[in-house]
Amino acid sequence: MTDRPSDNDGLDAADQEIAHRLKASRPVPSANFRGALGRALAADDSRYASRPAPLRLFVTAYLAGGGLLIALGAIVAGGP
Repeated sequence: MTDRPSDNDGLDAADQEIAHRLKASRPVPSANFRGALGRALAADDSRYASRPAPLRLFVTAYLAGGGLLIALGAIVAGGP
């Protein structure tokens, strides 16, 4: 994660005052709204509720296929 720059990085006093006013006047939804929105999105989004039954089989098959292709590429690159 990147660090946030401090409020006074290369700003003169007038620019710092503008930055402070912009930060203070930034609209933020209320906690009630954010909570209701999160619950509504969680209830409406069924993609994350269940996983396909053969998911482990699919993942294993893709990993085996990828490993086979890597091995084949190593053999071809090594050559005779």
